[in-house]
Amino acid sequence: MSIKLITFDLDDTLWDNVPVIISAEASMREWLATHAAKVGDLPLEHFADLRRQVLERHPELKHRISILRHRVLLRAFEEAGYPQPEAEQMADICFEAFIHARHQLTPFPEAEPMLQALRQHFLLGVITNGNADVQRVGLADYFHFALRAEDIGIAKPDARLFQEALQRGGVDATQAVHIGDHPGDDIAGAQQAGLRAVWFNPAGKAWEADKRPDAEIRNLTELPQLLASWN
Repeated sequence: MSIKLITFDLDDTLWDNVPVIISAEASMREWLATHAAKVGDLPLEHFADLRRQVLERHPELKHRISILRHRVLLRAFEEAGYPQPEAEQMADICFEAFIHARHQLTPFPEAEPMLQALRQHFLLGVITNGNADVQRVGLADYFHFALRAEDIGIAKPDARLFQEALQRGGVDATQAVHIGDHPGDDIAGAQQAGLRAVWFNPAGKAWEADKRPDAEIRNLTELPQLLASWN
């Protein structure tokens, strides 16, 4: 059966995510140092403890990472003695400093030409566990839909996220392919939902899981030709 839907992971598939998150964390810390030094001076371990506390009380936030980060910041401001509603307002502003910086990213140079070429022939979608917004990074026009774990409350490799993508695209699993960098979340997740899975592996890592991906690419420029060969 011919391929009709292509879904993509975002972080570390369409851009290098490590420097993005480092920069976003630094922006958040810079804001705290300027506006709330008592919170800014807290060690990372304390934020990790607050995160565990929030998740113990609200396990439903496990995959809603933006709300979780905001709740952790709110707890930190409250612990530091900021009264409501000031603590809530400061958590809002601090989180926005983080999420703004989180979207100051540059896609891989091959990403947009590849998406431009593929959207002429396929429906394109996003399936991500992260909180990147394709609208904010300027890629929304390429995609028919974008599924973020934090909007739905479930995360890859849960098959339900891929099944939701199939429903959004109006296709069967045999007509869909997912591309991502993570062997578990992307490859195993897609395959257990019945999709074909392409491993994006620019570093040339060795495959260590049992079931292999349906294909492997080192560069996004390889994808259109691979899909054409399958069709």
